[in-house]
Amino acid sequence: MNDTPVHDNPLSALALEVVETFSARGFTIATAESCTGGLIAGMITDIPGSSKVLDRGYVTYSNDAKIEMLSVPEEFFEEGGPGAVSEEVAEAMAKNALQKSSTDIAISVTGIAGPGGGTEDKPVGLVWFGCACDWAPTFAISRYFDDNGRDAIRAETVMTALMILIETLKEAPDKEPDQDSE
Repeated sequence: MNDTPVHDNPLSALALEVVETFSARGFTIATAESCTGGLIAGMITDIPGSSKVLDRGYVTYSNDAKIEMLSVPEEFFEEGGPGAVSEEVAEAMAKNALQKSSTDIAISVTGIAGPGGGTEDKPVGLVWFGCACDWAPTFAISRYFDDNGRDAIRAETVMTALMILIETLKEAPDKEPDQDSE
């Protein structure tokens, strides 16, 4: 059995920061994951107390899952559309995960973790991140990670997603007190 505290590696330390900061502010998260296959939600739930912040995670690895579970427009995946690994799909995944979950923030990822699947336009290591919340416009950003193997790309993707959550929360206004608690 490994006796190393969960926060001794950088990824776990970042997940701990997410749980602590979101919990302290009373904010909740939904994840919408493709190339990470649930690893973002998994890292968060490795942390005790994560049930206060993680409401749900959507693993939408296939295009059909993105369409069915997250209402991503089907035409995005048709010839001439932007394709699964795109700004449009990342934004739609985040926006619709937020709407379907009634959480405070949703983070999405869609990318090419390899070893195959890359093209000249969309190489292995390209990942799009989407983020949706009530206090700022939905946005998507891309990152190119070095092709140091599937595990490395997925770990970098999880780390980046956790950092986006932390940075986006910094912009959030304080929550209104719960009206039912009076």
